[in-house]
Amino acid sequence: MTKTILITGATDGIGLETARQLAQSGHRLLLHGRNPEKLEALRAEMPEGTRGFLADLSRLDEVVRLAEEVAASEERIDVFINNAGVYKMADPITETGQDARFVVNTLAPLLLTRRLLDRMPKTGRVISLSSAAQAPVDLDALSGTRRVGDMDAYAQSKLALVVWTQALAREHPEGPAFIAVNPGSLLATRMVREGFGVSGNDIGIGADILRRLAVSEEFEGCSGMYFDNDAGRFASPHPAAADPARSAAVMATLERLLPA
Repeated sequence: MTKTILITGATDGIGLETARQLAQSGHRLLLHGRNPEKLEALRAEMPEGTRGFLADLSRLDEVVRLAEEVAASEERIDVFINNAGVYKMADPITETGQDARFVVNTLAPLLLTRRLLDRMPKTGRVISLSSAAQAPVDLDALSGTRRVGDMDAYAQSKLALVVWTQALAREHPEGPAFIAVNPGSLLATRMVREGFGVSGNDIGIGADILRRLAVSEEFEGCSGMYFDNDAGRFASPHPAAADPARSAAVMATLERLLPA
């Protein structure tokens, strides 16, 4: 069955390879990118019916606009893959005083997901990229009032994403499904090359699990869970995600930071 699938960060890395795999399987794609030239080149290589959407996910006003544009063009989105992410930034503080690493990795995918839920059927899936790197969330860092290093911001933002994945699964027990995933450690992405100075492992490892999570029947009934592709199975995220008080505080902060 052909599905309509939205992928953020589709012009590079895992997102690009996932888009190519899903297109080869005959699915219709909605592809987001930040660079207009890369986005147009990708759209041109894809099958007819592919749509491209341009936005800088470090700006929540552009995230809102992106959600409006997608909603205006699509009556149904079967799968939403929150793939876009950042690790290192020269100056991570935005014009609004927020930390762009948390904005891109945590807030933007939550905002997009919430804004597009009315386009998703109960059988739909929201697949959001976390990481093996996870750490308890510093609420001041999340809010942008305390500066933290690149790895701290990345690990905290990826656990915060798991927290909201679990929260939305509880809010929507009848669907769609919300699944967080570590697609694989140190894959051959630009983020890994620039952040860690290594070439990385086969990027197809990450693309394959995203494709499977998006369309395979093997992942039915898994809403609210975290898949660790390093282990090849569902696993427990960082223990902080299982602490109700911590998770509630993270969700309250996220809701405060999101535009109304």
